[in-house]
Amino acid sequence: MKFTTPATTNPIDQLKVVGKPTDRIDGPYKTTGTARYAYERHDVAPNAAYGYVIGAAIAKGRITSIDTAEARRAPGVLAIVTHENAGKLGKGKYNTATLLAGPEVEHYHQAVAVVVAETFEQARAAASLVRVRYAETKGAYDLAKAKGSAKLPKKEDDPETKAGNFQSAFDAAPVKLDATYTTPDQSHAMMEPHASVAAWDGDKLTVWTSNQMIDWGKGDMAKTLGIPKENVRYVSPYIGGGFGGKLFVRAEALLAALGAKAARRPVKVALQRALVINNTTHRPATIQRIRFGATREGRITAIAHESWSGDLPDGKPETAVNQTRLLYAGAHRLTRMLLATLDLPEGNAMRAPGEAPGLMALEIAVDELAEKLKMDPVTLRIVNDTTVDPEKRTRKFSQRRFVECLRTGAERFGWNRRNPLPGQVRDGRWLVGLGVAAAFRNNLVQKSAARVRLGADGVVTVETDMTDIGTGSYTIIAQTAAEMMGVGLAKVVVKLGDSDFPVSAGSGGQWGGNSSTAGVYAACVKLREAVCKKLGLAADAEFTDGTVRAGGKSVPLRDAAASGEVVAEDKMEYGDLDKKFQQSTFGAHFVEVAVDAYTGETRIRRMLAVCAAGRILNPKSARSQVIGAMTMGAGAALMEDLVVDKRLGFFVNHDLASYEVPVHADIPHQEVIFLDETDPMSSPMKAKGVGELGICGVAAAIANAIHNATGVRVREYPITLDKLIGKLPQVA
Repeated sequence: MKFTTPATTNPIDQLKVVGKPTDRIDGPYKTTGTARYAYERHDVAPNAAYGYVIGAAIAKGRITSIDTAEARRAPGVLAIVTHENAGKLGKGKYNTATLLAGPEVEHYHQAVAVVVAETFEQARAAASLVRVRYAETKGAYDLAKAKGSAKLPKKEDDPETKAGNFQSAFDAAPVKLDATYTTPDQSHAMMEPHASVAAWDGDKLTVWTSNQMIDWGKGDMAKTLGIPKENVRYVSPYIGGGFGGKLFVRAEALLAALGAKAARRPVKVALQRALVINNTTHRPATIQRIRFGATREGRITAIAHESWSGDLPDGKPETAVNQTRLLYAGAHRLTRMLLATLDLPEGNAMRAPGEAPGLMALEIAVDELAEKLKMDPVTLRIVNDTTVDPEKRTRKFSQRRFVECLRTGAERFGWNRRNPLPGQVRDGRWLVGLGVAAAFRNNLVQKSAARVRLGADGVVTVETDMTDIGTGSYTIIAQTAAEMMGVGLAKVVVKLGDSDFPVSAGSGGQWGGNSSTAGVYAACVKLREAVCKKLGLAADAEFTDGTVRAGGKSVPLRDAAASGEVVAEDKMEYGDLDKKFQQSTFGAHFVEVAVDAYTGETRIRRMLAVCAAGRILNPKSARSQVIGAMTMGAGAALMEDLVVDKRLGFFVNHDLASYEVPVHADIPHQEVIFLDETDPMSSPMKAKGVGELGICGVAAAIANAIHNATGVRVREYPITLDKLIGKLPQVA
């Protein structure tokens, strides 16, 4: 099915099942321990051996020798794989560095070997006996030092954009802001580490793994091993968090496959936490310069956003200027992304790549501009709203309810009670402040397919390689099939995360929910047609309450499969509506903080998110997505910081004891409001995405609230107490 014209009325609009706050159907499995994650697949690999990955002890250089003799003699050891015996390996399309080092080492903790043994403890003990010698070379590990050598990346779309004449307009503006902000490297820090079990059957490989994008993973595994794609099967029905860190094949999956081939039995590998942080991808640090020129009435006339980030050779930039191209009006514009070569571990996607760190800077800058103008920060944002793409003014937004998000949030949060003078509100020893920030994330759609089966018992089974990374994919897909086929959720079975199923959009980029359900919609349209044909009913029959009705007849749905299962398969493909109309999601974050007047400790007291993100397919799981994203935003604002050893080129705090993330005590009650919205330009579901929108702008809202509480403006994240304590107002 091709989606080339705006959606009209269709069965989803009945909203009998879709749009209802529904418990996650996978919840009971996860709470009872019966949901099998990758490392636990004893049912398919009962005799699996254990692999332990050795990471490189240098950040850049060469392996000069690997002595495995003593390790091979250790108890229980079955095999040791290094670059010397792994055979010829390629590099996947989505990998920046090779997954097995040798002889070149490209970054710290790049895998140099896997030791396979009967038990995990034996593998770990033997790994300590492998002697690796290196010839180290000088690397670049400091973004600030490398900034001057950064260049426009050749592989990035629109690394520099211009409209009007920014410099002239900025120079002429009566009110100017020119400020620089920094965001640090950050880790995904998901609960489940990267983990895989691999088994060979002749020349065919099966990998049970924790991966967000099944088809990408299958293709890159085949490319890396140099085998046909059809000889690889990827299985990933449950994932314990990913946030972008599991979009791609990582070392543990490849080394499980290589180890299984060497040991001639299934092998399971889980990356230890230090390697999760240093070996896999992370959100790269940024340096961002933002300039505003405005009239004294608050109209932005000139806006420039330049961002610097670093990555390995062939890497890509953090696209931190994305939102600035679309969020606010202003005739004279400049955005620029510059990329420096750094020899740190690979930088790549983390929840809301681009907009999340970009709004951390942009939305402080907007607040600073409001302060210069002596203007309310909500009002300034409303004044500079736009209904068209500021770079391509002939292109309108399909939906844009940004102003409504701001006004709704301001009313609900009690923004009118905010004291605009910083440092004036106290609650005992606490300085109290309110902050606001915009939320913005582009709506992306991806081709997505599904197969739907109707059985003689009236059960509808959906098969697609879509994944559920804790987001509720099982439930919204079941809701879609139930709505389309006119049955209750109890009559729907959803099977996900297997490359033997039709290729879906996968989980990433906020495109998963809308795209995967649209694929199920397409397959269900075909199944409805097949059912009507079987039952001899008109194609426009009504499917409701387990029956099919047309022309005065009502026939049980299950009758269509009385002589055998009815199967339909289709995919949703997209035309150019996303080019004709700018499709984006919008929101507003409001935060109240309290800062200890003596110590500078920050406590968040209240958080509110207002979101306009198309049809909300399941308000219950969508709310969970947003409050989880708000929590991540709080971590980004106040504590998350991968500290770089700039001499040796690695992240020092590579565990969950020293890489701090929020805990329950850090987060108050969070309120989420979804505006009632549908977007017919997006898909037949009229939905968009919301899981990444929820993190966008949160950190800046917290930063702005801290400034309102204390009068201290911090432009370097995270906002830790050492950046506040020497500048706090005098305690009376």
